[in-house]
Amino acid sequence: MLRVTRKTLLALEAVTDIAFHSRPNPVRAKDITDRQGVPQRYLEQVMQQLVHVGILKGVRGPQGGYVLARERRRITAGDVVRAVAKMESEDEPKFADKSELGLHVVRPLWKNMEEQLLRELDEVTIEELCRKADRLQIQNNGGGGDENENADYSI
Repeated sequence: MLRVTRKTLLALEAVTDIAFHSRPNPVRAKDITDRQGVPQRYLEQVMQQLVHVGILKGVRGPQGGYVLARERRRITAGDVVRAVAKMESEDEPKFADKSELGLHVVRPLWKNMEEQLLRELDEVTIEELCRKADRLQIQNNGGGGDENENADYSI
């Protein structure tokens, strides 16, 4: 069952953050958590799921972090939402549907709404979200976390 949770929003923001800040280096989880104001352990669960489903790639080493596994124009908001929904559904207790109202009225309504929402989210790419961030003049300080890292001191 699809739920728009804090993890869902965090994942969407994290993927957009990586797409927006990863040039030329991978983005460290710490940099994302600093920008989002969430604990790194909380973010890591989400990031590992996104790596597992092929949205992100983890890069090891001193310059390591996360990069997109595909071009940002080929990743949709729907892809990210589905990845988190899959992760959360694994943790959700399973109950047998016994109610006729639930089976024939409420569940079909919710399923229809989920499908409609996912269709709309599939129309929004990470590329579009990055363009919107550019239009809003969101600061892009690169993936390294050090704002002076990309500074040009040539004369």
